[in-house]
Amino acid sequence: MLRTLRQFSSIFHRVPLRSFSGAVEVTPKDEILKILHSESRDIFRNVAIIAHVDHGKTTLVDALLRASGCANEYDSMDSNALEKEKGITILSKVTGVTFGGNKINIVDTPGHQDFGGEVERIMSMVDGVCLLVCATEGPMAQTRFVLQKALQSNLKPIVIINKVDRPSARPVEVEHEIFNLFCDLEAPSESLEYPLYFCSGKEGWVRKGSMEAEKQGLEDVLETIVETIPPPQIGTESSFKMLVSQQESHPYYGKIVIGKIHQGEIKLNDKILAVDQQGKLVETAKVLKILRRYGMQQLEMARAVAGDIVQVAGFTNAIVTNTLNEMGKNDVIPSIPIDPPMISVSIGVNTGPLAGKEGTKLNAQQIKERLMREGQSDVALQVMVKDKSDDSACVQLLGRGDLHLAILLENMRREGFEMQVSPPQIVTKKCPDTGKTLEPMEKVTIEIDQQYMTGLIDKMSQRKAIYEDCINIDKTRVKLIFSAPTRGLVGLRAELINDTRGTAIMQQQFLGYQEYRGTLKKNLKGAIISMAAGVCQGYALEDIQKFGPLFVKPGSKVYVGQVIGEHKLEQDIEVNPIREKKLTNVRTVLADEKISLFPPKVFTLEDVIAYIRDDELVEVTPKDLRIRKKELDSTLRKTQRKNQSK
Repeated sequence: MLRTLRQFSSIFHRVPLRSFSGAVEVTPKDEILKILHSESRDIFRNVAIIAHVDHGKTTLVDALLRASGCANEYDSMDSNALEKEKGITILSKVTGVTFGGNKINIVDTPGHQDFGGEVERIMSMVDGVCLLVCATEGPMAQTRFVLQKALQSNLKPIVIINKVDRPSARPVEVEHEIFNLFCDLEAPSESLEYPLYFCSGKEGWVRKGSMEAEKQGLEDVLETIVETIPPPQIGTESSFKMLVSQQESHPYYGKIVIGKIHQGEIKLNDKILAVDQQGKLVETAKVLKILRRYGMQQLEMARAVAGDIVQVAGFTNAIVTNTLNEMGKNDVIPSIPIDPPMISVSIGVNTGPLAGKEGTKLNAQQIKERLMREGQSDVALQVMVKDKSDDSACVQLLGRGDLHLAILLENMRREGFEMQVSPPQIVTKKCPDTGKTLEPMEKVTIEIDQQYMTGLIDKMSQRKAIYEDCINIDKTRVKLIFSAPTRGLVGLRAELINDTRGTAIMQQQFLGYQEYRGTLKKNLKGAIISMAAGVCQGYALEDIQKFGPLFVKPGSKVYVGQVIGEHKLEQDIEVNPIREKKLTNVRTVLADEKISLFPPKVFTLEDVIAYIRDDELVEVTPKDLRIRKKELDSTLRKTQRKNQSK
């Protein structure tokens, strides 16, 4: 308990923060400790913040923490390095605040569709949601997805229209669009009577009910959460039971499992057991630590009661979807079904000529163990170990999308792994009635300038998309609607950004599995392939760049069979990028001519996975991303092409 008080000292000695309504009144320390240690189940409110990507979820959560007085202006829930780099939420995170004698557990969720599994698995922890919608964009594809999941779980909604301070905001229209979305999803009548706020999370104020209402601080949202969201439903038995919804690693305590206590209570040093969804024993463990989030702080507790969301340390094998019970019990709490993965890649040992020179974790066993651990914590990820005799492609990884898989691989390369990755493949199914192959299909809505409309329709037809509708937004902008196979959308977003100079807005919505639409030719351009190994020379690259954009620069190490650029034509071309200028005794006017090179094309991991052709691999190392042919030998590649053409 002394450690808990020391942790609180960093909170209560802060300067009072400022919000729209003035200085925040920080709850006295003794009162907070009394609330956190209360045995009453009615003081808990568990709520998730859900929205489409970039609609301001994390900004709102940070503002709510500041409004409650338990965070400062520099604190942010997006603490992961990749989250800071990409500006999006990747992992669901739980924190808590105290307000009006109640403890509010707040779950910040991702908004990108590739991380929808993070949203699905936390639905069992909360009793209500705050649906956040941008006042400019309105309800988007992921808005519909997360709201549908919330309504299926019978969660009480609160609607917040965010970013109303923008000049482009259209709050009244968006309000009608949100109500229509609730009706389209056949929400029950009680869910249609949701509290409504018009908000500026960045500036920290809200207007309740209408844009004409008086501005208030975000404390009013916390008050509405307490009044609207019901206390958690708990079991009537006294035996301890908790569903594991998340897990994380702690530098001192090891694995930590996170979830809501469904019934009973847990104390330090209790012996408890974990069972899987079939009721089979997974592990028996002693409770080493009980942790709870308060703002940005992680506090140690001696006990926790039903209805609270807590973190438990002491397990080594328990995973997400397991149920924790007291000794002698093997009760199972059913987990919420997760939508299946739609895309897969094969991960294997790096077999390139430069293998082992940049990474520290190189063999198949290390790659398998790391991916298996990730599969235990990410319920939307499936890991399938291949034939042990084939180490070049040891694991098949199935996920929601290219970004979902790329984030995992990016984390691995930063941990020192070297590996090679195959082109993404779509997960297909067989129709039980007809036996025909089915593939995932998505509704794609793209908002662009009219000048790009013809080129976009042509591009989408090449990707097996079917044109459905065109809506005129204004004199210069249109919204095109297609139904397209998921495999045809891999890499499309990056192409749209380049083709429309960053003005296109694209959103996707999963429709289901439909009949396979035929072979799709990917990446119509050929490859510029190195025919020599060594260090790239500027003299050689200047002549090579006339064939197309390059992926390397002077000083880059290359090897035979490595793809160093994109050919303007469809066929591949082999070049020598290490050729040096020969020295002679003859002096000419052109002897010291300056070498002029265009900047090389730099890929992110998700871009390069979507870019590669079927006969290529991505070599992923801590220092570089390289594209190579599966078969490095030029003669063997030609022989394979001849055999395929017969």
